[in-house]
Amino acid sequence: MTDKTTETEYIPPQSSLSSDERFFATIGYLGILCLVPLLLKKNSPFAQHHGKQGLVILVVWLGLWVGMIVPILGQIVWSLGSLALMILIILGMVNAFQGKMWDMPILGKYAKNLKL
Repeated sequence: MTDKTTETEYIPPQSSLSSDERFFATIGYLGILCLVPLLLKKNSPFAQHHGKQGLVILVVWLGLWVGMIVPILGQIVWSLGSLALMILIILGMVNAFQGKMWDMPILGKYAKNLKL
């Protein structure tokens, strides 16, 4: 019997990653472009991992955007949350481009639980 957690935690060696996989994983952090690695690189655990993290960032950002309807507090939360998400996007893109399997702090656990 195969343990599914070991399948999602597989870290391919950097030398086995193609530049194509790294490119798709990198653009997976750019908003709606998270769907590109999720749909086009289904056989790459590396691209899927980064695409799922990009999808979680997109969903959180949309939630922050909807929360802006709350006067003052909504704008403050949106500003701080957007700054935090921008930092996560930059870190994710750098790690994906370098070929590293990187788990985001806090939000990474939600990305691992996604079954697509």
